[in-house]
Amino acid sequence: MANSPGNSRKWFYPIDSTAWILILVLSLVIGILVVKGDRTAPRIRDFTWENRQVGTEDAAFMLTFSRPMDHASVENNLQIKPDLPGKTSWAGRRMAYTLDAPAPYGENFELKLQGARDRFSPPDDVQTQMQLYTGQFKTRDRAFVYLGVEGNEAGRLVLQNLTQQQQQILTPENLVVMDFKPYPEGDRLLFSASDRTDAKALLNQQIYTVTTGISLKQSASDPGEKKSAPSTPAATLPGVVNLVLDNKEYQNLKFDLSPNGKIVIVQRINQKNPADSGIWMIKDGAPPQPMKTASGGDFLIAPDSTSLAMSQGQGMAILPLDPDGQRLDFLPKFGVALSFANDGSAAAMVKFNRDPTNPTRSLFLVTNQGVEKELLKTDGSIISAEFDPIRKNLYCLVTKRLPGEEYIEEPYLIAINLDTAKRVDLLRLPIQRDIQMSLAPDGLGILFDQVVAEKKGGDKASDKASDKASDKASDKASDKASDKATQSGLIRGSDGSAIASSRLWFFPILLNEAHLTLPAEPQALDLPGLRPRWLP
Repeated sequence: MANSPGNSRKWFYPIDSTAWILILVLSLVIGILVVKGDRTAPRIRDFTWENRQVGTEDAAFMLTFSRPMDHASVENNLQIKPDLPGKTSWAGRRMAYTLDAPAPYGENFELKLQGARDRFSPPDDVQTQMQLYTGQFKTRDRAFVYLGVEGNEAGRLVLQNLTQQQQQILTPENLVVMDFKPYPEGDRLLFSASDRTDAKALLNQQIYTVTTGISLKQSASDPGEKKSAPSTPAATLPGVVNLVLDNKEYQNLKFDLSPNGKIVIVQRINQKNPADSGIWMIKDGAPPQPMKTASGGDFLIAPDSTSLAMSQGQGMAILPLDPDGQRLDFLPKFGVALSFANDGSAAAMVKFNRDPTNPTRSLFLVTNQGVEKELLKTDGSIISAEFDPIRKNLYCLVTKRLPGEEYIEEPYLIAINLDTAKRVDLLRLPIQRDIQMSLAPDGLGILFDQVVAEKKGGDKASDKASDKASDKASDKASDKASDKATQSGLIRGSDGSAIASSRLWFFPILLNEAHLTLPAEPQALDLPGLRPRWLP
């Protein structure tokens, strides 16, 4: 049947007219927006360091915006206080800010951004400019651990938190600590120790962990907030000790902790059969397992936590930590691996120059690209070397032999620029047989110890001072030893000599525009201690 005028009016209801009106209004609004654009201001949707505690491994942060931004307007208006120089890069709505150097530890930072605009807004349109955004973050506390040598601290690990101005003895009185290494988050320490009453304490070391009480989960917005004791997890309480490896069947010697904190490598000797010796691995809390590799000497876990550098025979072997893996490389020139750069791109290694008339040692920079660059040669010893966080300088403890019939080595703290191989002598140290240093994770200072050995007839090693810094150190070093330490002879240097006392020193690192380290005045710390190590 044909439609009539009456039927047409029948299908045209009020709801239809309302819909058509809404369509017209929305079309008009859309047209205005297309012509004039969106006049709302952009905003930051995410700041990856917001209320976080960051360390040297945190090299960059990300800002995510609500819309594509005008890059120059963001970069010109971004402020960070205190100042943190860096470079920007973009990927769509995200901006990455990569630091030129690690953020100094023990600082609170504020990030501000105001006046930035999106890519499509006119520069003079105030309504589309970004309103003030403020974000906060902080760096880890500036803290270190040392081995006490006097009084109640003798033979025990002591935490010194410079940021919080707090000191804490971590290990129990019945244990005498031999060596220790911090876990990557600074919340625990791995250490070897013996019972103080054991007559063979030096041979009966067991390996433990102890908590430091430092937690990285604390936010930057409330750094001073304290939790009540009942609600505080045991892992965040300082001084909680757990046994990792006993000495019932095997004697535990040297050990190393992987940079990711998941693997422990230990050199062990069978108590009943000394021929049964080798390297053992403890992985992710699993039972210790012997590694299928030939015995060797010094070893060091690489930054990737998957390989091990170990001296074997007449060279340095690079071994996989995978039990079924094959040897990765062999470097016949070198006898000791001192340290790796934090990204694994280079290592500091020692070559023994076997000249019968003039035996010397050379320090080499060995890169993962196959470059072997000699940095220095000495007729003394190369004790230690550490890369700075930006891999521009290598800080070393070396000695040179003094002329004369008596064999005496004089230690130096030096810096070597890795681009130019230029050496800068930073500090001539008192003559001593045992000295250790530790470079701060942010690269702003070095801790070192000045040991006073127990004097025996005719021993002049601790009586000589070479310059102003060593004179100050010698004047402040106490000849009074801890009764508990010296009577039993438990605190000893790397050469086995008993240690009467030791003082800690701090050397500030100052760089010029060419990244060369400048000589500076060392600062005496009023702390009797040994083997200081910064927490990561």
